Amino acid sequence: RSVIETINDELKNMCQVEHSRHRSFGNFITNLISGLIAYCFFPKKPAIKFETSNTNQITLF
Repeated sequence: RSVIETINDELKNMCQVEHSRHRSFGNFITNLISGLIAYCFFPKKPAIKFETSNTNQITLF
């Protein structure tokens, strides 16, 4: 949950995605996509560290 909230905070504050009074749907989509593209160019993004391990056990799910 903290990673999702951190990403939402960065999108709202740094990429300026939060805006409630768009005059058209096209302007809303343009603002949203441009904010997501700007976020892709950030050098450091929050992530979850995880490791996978290969075992010979049979899994049911």
